Amino acid sequence: MLELGLAILGAFILQSIFSAVQMKHFSKEFISLRRRGRVACGRQAGGFRAGAITMFLLDDQGYIQEARKMEGVTFLARVRPMEGFEGLHIADLTGNEIATKNKNLRQAILDASLTYRKFVAGEPITPPPSPFQLAFMRFKQVFTGKKALN
Repeated sequence: MLELGLAILGAFILQSIFSAVQMKHFSKEFISLRRRGRVACGRQAGGFRAGAITMFLLDDQGYIQEARKMEGVTFLARVRPMEGFEGLHIADLTGNEIATKNKNLRQAILDASLTYRKFVAGEPITPPPSPFQLAFMRFKQVFTGKKALN
């Protein structure tokens, strides 16, 4: 039993280390884009499917100069270039600009576009609810019969 506990603890520590390396890589890529101009980011959590994060380097009018993505399930996911977006306006993205079957990548592209439109309009940009918040809202809805707003 002690061996199982140590194995689980070791796996948790390794996952934490690998996640930190992945976050450092993402931060380095984001900072390199940010130094060159404005950046719009979009994200879509994947759960047990591949999640996705998109970053778009924008000019002053909102036209995309460069696009990058990070998608995957594990800590092995890295930021990679995303072709075909140069010259498009970020507010006009529909998610169909890229030929992919990955629904989460399309959602991340749409999230970046929505975030940009909210930023330009001066609206608050609220993060999506976490899985725990979603579970609590569903739990509250089942037992109270009302839709939980917050």
